Amino acid sequence: MTSETVDTEEQLRALLGEPTPLVVSKVAARLNPLTRRFIEYSPFLCLATADGAGNCDVSPRGDPRGFVRILDDETLLVPERPGNRLADSLRNVLQNPRVGLLFIIPGVTDTFRVNGRATLTTDRTLLEPCAVEGKVPRLGLLVDIDVAFTHCSKAFLRSQLWDPTSHVDRADLPSNGEIHKALNEEFDAERYDRERAVRYARREGFY
Repeated sequence: MTSETVDTEEQLRALLGEPTPLVVSKVAARLNPLTRRFIEYSPFLCLATADGAGNCDVSPRGDPRGFVRILDDETLLVPERPGNRLADSLRNVLQNPRVGLLFIIPGVTDTFRVNGRATLTTDRTLLEPCAVEGKVPRLGLLVDIDVAFTHCSKAFLRSQLWDPTSHVDRADLPSNGEIHKALNEEFDAERYDRERAVRYARREGFY
């Protein structure tokens, strides 16, 4: 599409410049009493993974605030809840343990980033404290922290993500049933959307 590409770090640095010493100094290899609070207050994160061939995926994870257990300043436990069973993130971790986590707190424009190495675990002793609505997760991700640091607010401020006046009405977007129907004309979109709404209202399959 274009020949004007950036192919080396030297070219990249010529465009962006170097990070300031202050920015570099915030990158740590472990949590501390202050940065732990970003994980303790977060009900939502984005999990980035890649398979053995480098094909990438990013997936949301969410639960009541503080759902990610801090086992120590270098180890996290992310409970795995029922989903669509594609298991993209989990299958990727089996091939390539490197993961990235972005912790988000509603109303807060700073985020917290963790990069590390993940292992799948079924250890019930570790997973029992993660129970929600009486359901203990069958699986979790143990993450050994390599890098942890706060990320600045600019993306959230530019996007006005937490500003209610910028929020979009869900009805302005196609429903999940309509998306399925676009792929298969015989699909009953209205029935799917109706039954899905009932399942979600009952919190069926949440835990």
